[in-house]
Amino acid sequence: MPCPRSLWNHILKTINIYVCYIGLKHFNRNQTKPNIMLEASLLLLFCFLLPLLLILFKVFSSDAHKSNPFTVNFRSIYANRHHIIQWISEVVNNSPTLTIIITRPFSQNRVMTANPAVVHHILQTNFSTYPKGEMIRTTLSDLLGEGIFNVDGDSWRFQRQISSHEFSTKSLRHFVEDVVDFELNERLIPMLTTAAANHTVLDLQDILQRFTFDNICKIAFGYDPGYLTSSLAKPEFAIAFEDAVRIIIQRFLVLTPILWKIKRFLNVGSEKRLSEAVSEIQRFAREILNERKRELAHKSPVESGDLLSRFISYGYSDEKLLMDIVISFILAGRDTTSAALTWFLWLLFKNPAIESEIVREIKEISSDSPGYDEVKDMVYTHASLYESMRLSPPVPLDSKVCIADDILPEGTVMKKGTMVTYNTYAMGRVEKIWGGDWMEFRPERWLEKHELTGKVRFAPKDSYMYPVFQAGPRICLGKDMAFLQMKKVVASVLRRFKVVPAVDVGSEPVLELGLTMRMKDGFPVRIVER
Repeated sequence: MPCPRSLWNHILKTINIYVCYIGLKHFNRNQTKPNIMLEASLLLLFCFLLPLLLILFKVFSSDAHKSNPFTVNFRSIYANRHHIIQWISEVVNNSPTLTIIITRPFSQNRVMTANPAVVHHILQTNFSTYPKGEMIRTTLSDLLGEGIFNVDGDSWRFQRQISSHEFSTKSLRHFVEDVVDFELNERLIPMLTTAAANHTVLDLQDILQRFTFDNICKIAFGYDPGYLTSSLAKPEFAIAFEDAVRIIIQRFLVLTPILWKIKRFLNVGSEKRLSEAVSEIQRFAREILNERKRELAHKSPVESGDLLSRFISYGYSDEKLLMDIVISFILAGRDTTSAALTWFLWLLFKNPAIESEIVREIKEISSDSPGYDEVKDMVYTHASLYESMRLSPPVPLDSKVCIADDILPEGTVMKKGTMVTYNTYAMGRVEKIWGGDWMEFRPERWLEKHELTGKVRFAPKDSYMYPVFQAGPRICLGKDMAFLQMKKVVASVLRRFKVVPAVDVGSEPVLELGLTMRMKDGFPVRIVER
């Protein structure tokens, strides 16, 4: 199979950019003598790229390494890159062991699995052997730095311990009844009411991101950015955040990390844009941090009661580390919950009977604005959200790095330094786990009747079969907060409105893979009063 013309064009264009960049940087027009730095740089570039091109030719033109059911090579990944998550998930599920090996020409092979026994092994049984690892931390470090989602060991444990105080029953009640309630009644509901009256098409994915962004900033940092306002112009921060996440994901998909590291060193192309985006993100994080410090000069951290104040009170004084913590929690609170709600509302549109059952449950609540206890008791809605995230998990892939030779439960030999990824998207589609009707959106699979009372209750599954919120020591601290927020939104919105996608009949959203799973080009909807 010949190397795709687009790839060769990309390689040649990259060479041209590098040569021009080095030439402009090192060549002095006024000099008549050769520039030694220029010659050395071009020589090094030539020595690196010539072998690279030869190896690429071999990878893409040779049939010597044909894929088998248990092994996938880079050529296959490149060919299916536009629908990579669906394709790779199908490959994983076609493996008898639900585990495959991904061969890469310039780095160690990678392992991907949808096997619950393997997930239990890496997230619980052999947890210490499978940390984030240096490779993952380096790839994410420009955006997440030393924040909780990009560290291991003592730093991770200490940040997790401090963060856990934010998820007490008292804090969750305050979050639902004060923070989320305000954002709903003062911002989201009025906006939807206006849209319904004016027959306006809204990008609900964008609006839900703004909604969850305001909420995480208020509960975690005591800061209200007010992004969900009547003006829906996209803020610079939001543009920068989306660009940064997209470029970070691209790093994981290149042939070898050397490629993006060279671009970063030369500050060209996507890596230049990443640097600009991260600067904008850090500017926003610094603004939040400075405001919190000004407030703490007049009141104690206990009075403030937010997560950032708690970190400061524990002696965290390094500005860069505090900004990393801010950025990490923005990623967790903004993108994951909004992504889950977006796909949930799409599935409800496709399954009107389930939507009717949820509306019935909502109308059994006496209050138009349900409180903490009422939201907590919305069992059918709870099951529906679980079922939605089985099919559309907010974080479809998560990876660890093996730091010592090991053997996985199904027999795969793991060499030190090998990355292993558990594919949550694929796990929601395993027939052995979910049955022959796995493709159906059926909340009832999460419900059971109590033997004595006959009351329907939620029936959770093993977290290693359903690692949507991770599992083991790293299980998501914000799980309960996320469900309470989602159920509060569902109760308040669906009581008043019907959400109707503004798309052609029969069309489906295109999945866009990032650190979270989004709809490409947004989620255009019309809002209809019930």
